[in-house]
Amino acid sequence: DLWLWRRRAEGMPRVTWRGEGTLPANMAEETALPLMFLLLFLLTRRRADLEHSNLGRRNDARRRLRIRQYLQQRQRKMILMVMAHGNCSSNCRTRIWCKPRSSDWWERVVLDEFQPNDWLENFRMSKETFFHVCNKLKPMVSRRNTHLRPALPLEKRVAVAFWRLATNVEYRTISHLFGIGRSTVCKCVREVCHAIVSLLKPLYLSLPSNEGFEMTAQRFGRKWNFPQCVGVIDSCHIPISAPPQCHRDFLNGKGWHSVVLQGVVDDTGKFWDVCTGSSGSSLDAKILRNSDLWTTATERRLFPDCSKNIIGTPVNYLLIGSSSYPLQEWLLKPYSEMEALTPHQLVFNYTLSQAHAIIDGTFGRLKARWQCLLKRNDCSLELIPTMITACCILHNVCERHNDGFNSEWLDVLGQEEFPQPNQTGSDRTVDSQAEEIREALSVYFMGLQER
Repeated sequence: DLWLWRRRAEGMPRVTWRGEGTLPANMAEETALPLMFLLLFLLTRRRADLEHSNLGRRNDARRRLRIRQYLQQRQRKMILMVMAHGNCSSNCRTRIWCKPRSSDWWERVVLDEFQPNDWLENFRMSKETFFHVCNKLKPMVSRRNTHLRPALPLEKRVAVAFWRLATNVEYRTISHLFGIGRSTVCKCVREVCHAIVSLLKPLYLSLPSNEGFEMTAQRFGRKWNFPQCVGVIDSCHIPISAPPQCHRDFLNGKGWHSVVLQGVVDDTGKFWDVCTGSSGSSLDAKILRNSDLWTTATERRLFPDCSKNIIGTPVNYLLIGSSSYPLQEWLLKPYSEMEALTPHQLVFNYTLSQAHAIIDGTFGRLKARWQCLLKRNDCSLELIPTMITACCILHNVCERHNDGFNSEWLDVLGQEEFPQPNQTGSDRTVDSQAEEIREALSVYFMGLQER
């Protein structure tokens, strides 16, 4: 058809082919030539399009690379400018929304000029013990510096918390003293108390070992002639602000709001078990039954089996408590004075009261050293049990490291605004085995008196 179209264009007469056959060779070449030119044109145009597209992509890549290099160079210049400005102006870069505060008292006075007596008076422990505690608390209390400002030093964070525990002054006063914000003071107190309970409790306030129980029983026997005794249990009310909810539950017998600290101490006045957080209206027996100590003792996992024969009665390790506690074979209490007592029962009550006095002195030293337990505590109800436990642990730390105790601190106990309520009720739970043990000990004490 193409050949015929060209013949018409040239004015040649139309030639009609009939029958089968092929065109002559010269006519076939003329027919293929336009197709070759068309194909060559299409290939050339396609190649030009590809080269143009590749050139555009290369130009875009070069442009993006130039922009990236420019931004990186600008960022490096800005960082160098900030660093140079920081080095020129101050080594301590603070955020622009922070008020300028002075930490001169801590850095110059406390760290450089405080004498041993100053450390004991203000932080309730020696300087060596203070830095020992800081080293133990480092995994949970230490913070890293940021580009915005340096972190508060570990020692300063611990000192803020100890100042609050020792004095119970308001956060505003501590804020001005240490040159930090009030919210920072609150955060330091919370974090340090939680760290003390988590890291120091296994080291300083835990169940004694078998050897520890044996040595404690020997010392109780030498000091008060009370065999097999390894601890004294009692409770202490800690003043708090009235909680917004269920505040009546926290009213104790004296009419003020409190939470109860149940503690067990050894013959040296160190705690080896505490239970905190119960409301002030709770009875001692109820607090004991809700504690882990009761569960462990009733399951016979509290003391090792180390019975001693006394007047024909096997007596294992035991605790002594007031009349408000239930009488158990592992917990003895005095005979009720509501009834007429025999001479040997009176001797038993006297001996028990002499040994029981150790915990009264321990509570006094605890509150005199950490006066947040003596005054009304306005911290949140969720933090107070942790704070009380932390104070008991720090008490053990100071006692174990033989840090001094200023007897003048005890003067605040005579000015106590919140006198301890008296437990008038007596738990009348009767345990026959416990009665036998108490009777055997009363006869034993009577024999000692007659010698």
